[in-house]
Amino acid sequence: MSTTAELLKGAAELFPDEVVTSAHVRHFELPAGAGRFALITLDNGFDHTKPTTFGPQSLANLNTAIDQVEAEAANGEIVGVGLTGKPFIFAVGADLKGVELLKKHDEALAIGKGGHDVFKRLSSLAVPTFAYYNGAAMGGGVEVGLHCTYRTVSKALPAFSLPEVFLGLVPGWGGCALLPNLIGAEKAVSVVIENSLNQNRQLKGKQVFELGIADALFEGADFLEQSLIWTASVLNGTTTVERPEVDRGEAWDRAVAKGRSVADSKVHGAAPAAYRALDIIEAAKDGDLQKGFDAEDRALADLIMGGELRSGIYAFNLVQKRGKRPAGAPDKSLARPVTKVGVVGAGLMASQLALLFLRRLEVPVVLTDIDQERVDKGVGYVHAEIEKLLGKGRVNQDKANRLKGLVSGVLDKAEGFADADFVIEAVFEEMSVKQKVFAEVEAVAPAHAILATNTSSLSVSEMASKLKHPERVVGFHFFNPVAILPLLEIVRGEQTDDASLATAFGVAKKLKKTAVLTKDAPAFVVNRILTRFMGEIQNVIDEGTPVETAEKAIEPLGLPMSPLVLLELVGPAIGLHVSETLNRSFPERFTVSPNLKAVVEAGKRGFYVYSAENNFKPELDPEVAALLKQGDTVLTEEQVRDRVLDAVAQEISLMLEEGVVAEAQDIDLCLITGAGWPFHLGGITPYLDREGVSERVNGKRFLAQGVASVPA
Repeated sequence: MSTTAELLKGAAELFPDEVVTSAHVRHFELPAGAGRFALITLDNGFDHTKPTTFGPQSLANLNTAIDQVEAEAANGEIVGVGLTGKPFIFAVGADLKGVELLKKHDEALAIGKGGHDVFKRLSSLAVPTFAYYNGAAMGGGVEVGLHCTYRTVSKALPAFSLPEVFLGLVPGWGGCALLPNLIGAEKAVSVVIENSLNQNRQLKGKQVFELGIADALFEGADFLEQSLIWTASVLNGTTTVERPEVDRGEAWDRAVAKGRSVADSKVHGAAPAAYRALDIIEAAKDGDLQKGFDAEDRALADLIMGGELRSGIYAFNLVQKRGKRPAGAPDKSLARPVTKVGVVGAGLMASQLALLFLRRLEVPVVLTDIDQERVDKGVGYVHAEIEKLLGKGRVNQDKANRLKGLVSGVLDKAEGFADADFVIEAVFEEMSVKQKVFAEVEAVAPAHAILATNTSSLSVSEMASKLKHPERVVGFHFFNPVAILPLLEIVRGEQTDDASLATAFGVAKKLKKTAVLTKDAPAFVVNRILTRFMGEIQNVIDEGTPVETAEKAIEPLGLPMSPLVLLELVGPAIGLHVSETLNRSFPERFTVSPNLKAVVEAGKRGFYVYSAENNFKPELDPEVAALLKQGDTVLTEEQVRDRVLDAVAQEISLMLEEGVVAEAQDIDLCLITGAGWPFHLGGITPYLDREGVSERVNGKRFLAQGVASVPA
């Protein structure tokens, strides 16, 4: 059997570029004469912008620190051991860059076992151990604290989570076994499964305490000092920590069953991580921790060698890295300042845009529309949303007043836009209307002002073609709901110059959006792929496949919603309009469904109706069923899925050939941030590669082996 030190040494050799975390031990006398205490501080030597992680060498360093305090505890030299982090960061878990490099199951097993072997030593010392969650704690950072006897947490802690399931892993260093045994299965399932699958929802310090994960909660300003005073009181017996007894009866089984239904609703069985985590939580009911740790090791190794995790890490890196440094963006020094924003239109989309610009840029925002009633309604919407933020405590009264004072509405574009630096239109999706609006704005706005369009599918170049200065027109396509979906497709027209583009990217960054540069091609990225995807579903329904079969065929992808529910969200009329736009450009691949046309002409909002008797599950609307004219070709779910995926693989390949975006990575980034496609798919191209669709359709993979997949 290898020792822990040997295991970690072998793993460290596989990962030479690890950002190494040191584990400093210092000693001091606790207050109230409680005795000599050892404090281990985890620190990678960088500031809070580079959070502390655990790679193999980092685990080895913690192991060495525990060697020291274990000997001191055994010799009676110390009364307790504490563990804390550098300013603002406790620790954020395993170093995923190292995980990506692993090629063999036994290497992956060593990482799981190495973490367990080090962390569980904290629970077997001869003295009590204390974790002080002073800052961000995720994954292995949370788990190392769970191995301690007691925990305190800072009220200022901004983010605490076990995000592994979100990425395609399980909490594999004690999270699945220890957490339910500490706080009960129901709360543990909420933290491990529900929060992870809800876009990696984070807990704040107060919630960590209320869940019972931490035994005490202290202010951030003097957190460590208060934690040590509390530690002294625990050690000298003046404070007794009482924890409620964990219900190991039916409540445990109910919690696991609920977790399975949450996983089914989110990933439809398409990604294994949530189910593996639930299996371990289910088995942890008898309190046998070592059995749980062994199960975590096996699950971790299996998942590390699986495609979903590699896709999850790939997706995470796209959002965290590529999303923050957009491919093809001009030098940011070319960007011009934006001190006032104009919005043409005051409907719902325009009002949402006005609110976003107002909140993020905090500059004057002026809306215009064709009559005073619409203008007033738009400004009223923004005021009402600011009042909601005030009610929730997200802004104070002063800020609310200031923001309200910055938004205004006028009928006269000359009055509104004469000193605007950035004007965005959100009017009817019709080329002649957009061209007319831009001509009017160009006549009154300053020469340097950016003219941005929120078009979802029309040509930006054509929109700019009749202007004196087409070089300042840029596509600025948001996704609905604007406040929630991070993607912003920034479209370079044929004449758009670098300064205008750089300004657009600068504004996108201030808006906290994930900007992706796209060529001025029909429907850009997301709408083109989704329209091809939906079009193929529509085709098989039109040809004769039942609606239910066509919908169920896509479930194995684990998408956030089924195609026809998505169509309802987008609006059938908009879906029809985009398909007509693309049909004009690419008639051989994009069809216009006569059934969809009939649904739109009948004024229907979607294919489904929802009733309380059926638990508000979607049921085919009888009126829509009566409208459908279908052929007699009935496909199986598998045949539908193949057809849809083949169409998507072909479309993406053509888009890359046309240079719509720089690389396949940008397609994936767009689908993750603009359409909510799951991390375990990696967007779409890793899934198409993994399922063999890319090679079947295009004769080659989209991504090299080892990118979003296990290295060869």
